[in-house]
Amino acid sequence: MKKYEIMYIVNASLDDDQFQKVTDRLNNTITENGGTIDSFDDWGIKEFAYEIDHMKKGHYAVVNVTTNNAGIAEYQRLARISNSVVRIMVLKTEDEKK
Repeated sequence: MKKYEIMYIVNASLDDDQFQKVTDRLNNTITENGGTIDSFDDWGIKEFAYEIDHMKKGHYAVVNVTTNNAGIAEYQRLARISNSVVRIMVLKTEDEKK
């Protein structure tokens, strides 16, 4: 099991319930593959430095997880095919890089 930090941006036009459904679906991917959600931080709606796909704002979220390769691969796959997720970035934590 490896530790990852995942930051993703969801379309700001979604209401709170729709945002929660997107985050639940993504987080369930980790737990279904035997991983754990260590922390979830909702940064709220922030303005972009530049326009992305004709949008000027996005709803930012940061998740720290412990999972295997299959779990993180499925997470990234679901985020990429979701119309609600604007951007995603997955990083291994410093402890795992050593």
